[in-house]
Amino acid sequence: MIIAGGVDVGSTQTKAILVDDRRQIVGRALINTGANVTRAADRAFQEALESSGLRREAVVYVVGTGYGRYKVTFGDAQITEISCHARGACFVFPNTRTVIDIGGQDAKGIQVGQGGEVVDFVMNDKCAAGTGRFLANAAEVMDLSLDEIGEISLKATNPVRVSTVCTVFVESDVMAYLAQGKKVEDILAGLHSAIASRTVALVRRIGIEEELTFTGGVSRNVGMVRALEEKLGFKINVNPESHYIGAIGAALHALDRAMARAA
Repeated sequence: MIIAGGVDVGSTQTKAILVDDRRQIVGRALINTGANVTRAADRAFQEALESSGLRREAVVYVVGTGYGRYKVTFGDAQITEISCHARGACFVFPNTRTVIDIGGQDAKGIQVGQGGEVVDFVMNDKCAAGTGRFLANAAEVMDLSLDEIGEISLKATNPVRVSTVCTVFVESDVMAYLAQGKKVEDILAGLHSAIASRTVALVRRIGIEEELTFTGGVSRNVGMVRALEEKLGFKINVNPESHYIGAIGAALHALDRAMARAA
């Protein structure tokens, strides 16, 4: 049996996936990246090994991806997160033609071909506006956990209008709305809607085709899923694996290379 691994080192969280030669996921891990990127990659990979019951020697090829991919010091190759998210999205949802990836510090749109190859892409990586960091800051101001703000936003009856999704100013914006007596759920719904509008406008630059798959850490936020669907006008693909899509794609690229080497 051939085992390959993918390690996706994101700005906020690091994910590791192990796959076998039947393309079955046999191990996984998800940890906070923290300040030491190299240590995060090592730890995530080790935890994935532990979850699979495999020894390090069993993994014949490892691909690193994400913003910290060059810190995967034990990796055999590094592949951009664009390629890995495209590959992973098509593995989970084979008919994917567009990918929206919202992570901790950036947002991406990827146009995908029938074979899972990247046709075109666009990304916002100059600032953290409209990303997971923006939502985390908003949650902190309201003394809420990041995991609960999506559910709360679904209860909104009169969402506020948000004109900017600047991470620097979100605290003052939220405080101003609270001072006006706005409900927490209405503020959160407005924030999610503003991010969705910004993201859809970004991705429209390369064209949006169905099916669309939502990946990255923010894909776990049900409020963000609904906000995107409202802006797009159709249902989007999300499943429990969506947070791991980049690592899955990296592991599949690693498996391809491992099997080619063994042939």
